[in-house]
Amino acid sequence: MKILSYNPGHDGAFTYVEDGRLVFSIEAEKNSKYRHSSLSVPDTFDALAELQAVPDVLCRGGWWPGDSPLGQEAFADYRGSLRDQVVTSKKRLLGKSVDFFSSSHERSHILCAFGMSNLPKGTPCYVLLWEGVIGAFYEIDAELNVTKVGDVMPEPGHRYAMLYALADPTFDKSTAEFSRFSDAGKLMALASFSKRSEPSEEEERIISFLLQDCQHLTPSQCEALKELRHYNVGLEDPEFRNFAGIFSDRLFDRFQRFATENLKRGVPLLVAGGCGLNCDWNTKWKESGFFCDVFVPPVANDSGSAIGTAIDAQFHFTGNPKVTWDVYSGLHFLSDEGVDAAHFDEWEPNISTVADMLASDLIMGWTNGRYEIGPRALGNRSILAAPFKASTRKRLNVIKQREQFRPIAPVCLEDDAGKWFGCNHPSPFMLYTHRASTDALAAVTHVNQTARIQTVSALTNRPMFELLAAFKALTGYGVLCNTSLNFKNKGFINKMSDLSAYTLQHKLDGFVVEGRIYMLKSSTRYQKYLRDNKRPQAKD
Repeated sequence: MKILSYNPGHDGAFTYVEDGRLVFSIEAEKNSKYRHSSLSVPDTFDALAELQAVPDVLCRGGWWPGDSPLGQEAFADYRGSLRDQVVTSKKRLLGKSVDFFSSSHERSHILCAFGMSNLPKGTPCYVLLWEGVIGAFYEIDAELNVTKVGDVMPEPGHRYAMLYALADPTFDKSTAEFSRFSDAGKLMALASFSKRSEPSEEEERIISFLLQDCQHLTPSQCEALKELRHYNVGLEDPEFRNFAGIFSDRLFDRFQRFATENLKRGVPLLVAGGCGLNCDWNTKWKESGFFCDVFVPPVANDSGSAIGTAIDAQFHFTGNPKVTWDVYSGLHFLSDEGVDAAHFDEWEPNISTVADMLASDLIMGWTNGRYEIGPRALGNRSILAAPFKASTRKRLNVIKQREQFRPIAPVCLEDDAGKWFGCNHPSPFMLYTHRASTDALAAVTHVNQTARIQTVSALTNRPMFELLAAFKALTGYGVLCNTSLNFKNKGFINKMSDLSAYTLQHKLDGFVVEGRIYMLKSSTRYQKYLRDNKRPQAKD
């Protein structure tokens, strides 16, 4: 069965599943479009260009009524977790009659997590769905019936991000109806600076306000906290950073307490929704010992919603709720123009040369194959650098135009992860934190000595594996800095013209495309590298 599915909301995506295999997922924000974009007409043509045949089923994920350009056409709502709440009909697509399927946004997260997990069909489990709107636990039985165990707290992701907005004097809280999508990740970084566990009396007031029992909070309601110290105090304030960690723990504790009081111990847990990108919370679930296993998909946020709806449709029509998948299921890199020889030297492809350049403190863009699905760069659309110096982290944050409190993640050989980060199992999607066991990796070690690692093997990403192995042969460490290759507030770069422009504007030392090496002639570090090697090695 061939299934084409789309998510109409923010973090929009087209997904194609054929005979139980994820063939592609095209995300609206990728190819340098604005983060959290909805689908556009070019996205539709990109999806159609990837199809080899007319699909049998067209799926639409659920969304808020009234927000759809389809007007009054029947489709599922945002909420609803039951199997009998789906909408089906017939449609015409490219001259063929196809089945139309729609199920709720809530179900898309639940089915995405189950369908992408390694749990066989018929395995009972729990699902935690926490995101900007929903915060609830569900139970899945052997027949894949979904039952809501209970709502824990509405809007956990929104409430979490509102604390960042509370302290940020640049955010106009008087008119905003919702928090900024980017703030939750920034607060996660600030929470790691916390050095105390007990809140002050004023901080207890803020916690009570943000975690109060209500369906919706608006930033404008933060005016009630205007006289308190943390209001507009700024993000560099050490006491606010202390409180960020306290609040993060308090919100997590609310959900953990619900789990211990209402769920059975020793059952697998699947985590879905945007809060599933919080590596600290994912690590807490694993370390709690309450669940026999924890799985978080790399598309836990709405970028996985189209996948979840496709899985739900496959389950509806065939009874199969599982898909095989590869995290590198985006579009191939587009060489839309040549590289300008006036600005770049071209080198012969050589993985040892790239490793040597990185070991010499050059910072490189790196593209290979299809782009990663989900928001984390996993070695196919990355900026890479040596992991040893704190100054490298600072330079990377300047290149990325990010706040200096933001950490840089490491990509690490799977076999070395135990030695350097105490991680003795694969962690391929950068979804958990581990404690660094050495001071040598300063560029990828956060202020609390943790790192959000991605492990790589020859099976998961061979080009990156070979580069790490070559870097290890030179330095003794199979570890590199790995941060996403993107313009500020935009998704991954996916074409040559953007990559060349980014390198010139943000002063990368060069980039690698499918093994081909291009070095920026005006880079002082690159010119020093040439002098140190005593001979020009650029290709004529």
